[in-house]
Amino acid sequence: MRLLFDENLSPKLPRLLATLFPGSAHVRECGLLGRTDEEVWEYARVNGFTLVSKDSDFQQRSLLYGHPPKLVWLRIGNCTRQQLVRLITTREQDIRAHKADPGESILVLA
Repeated sequence: MRLLFDENLSPKLPRLLATLFPGSAHVRECGLLGRTDEEVWEYARVNGFTLVSKDSDFQQRSLLYGHPPKLVWLRIGNCTRQQLVRLITTREQDIRAHKADPGESILVLA
């Protein structure tokens, strides 16, 4: 399962989570830095990523268009990179179950 981290998140997250989520990437690595939400959304959809973001615009897009891509919406406010790693690590099974559930578009992690 591959995660695509939005630009509002640390570009180090894919490397820090590579054991759990190999093949994950940050928008910076994909040439999407500064691109529109629509372009990031489409890249994730076409390339089979689950999008991870704090951006409510993606939540609205997911409600409007459904999936793919699946969305992991981080509702945790300002936090350190280590807090994000800990949250994603402890919720790994929830993220995997979300990806596998054909009826779910958004997983909220708080």
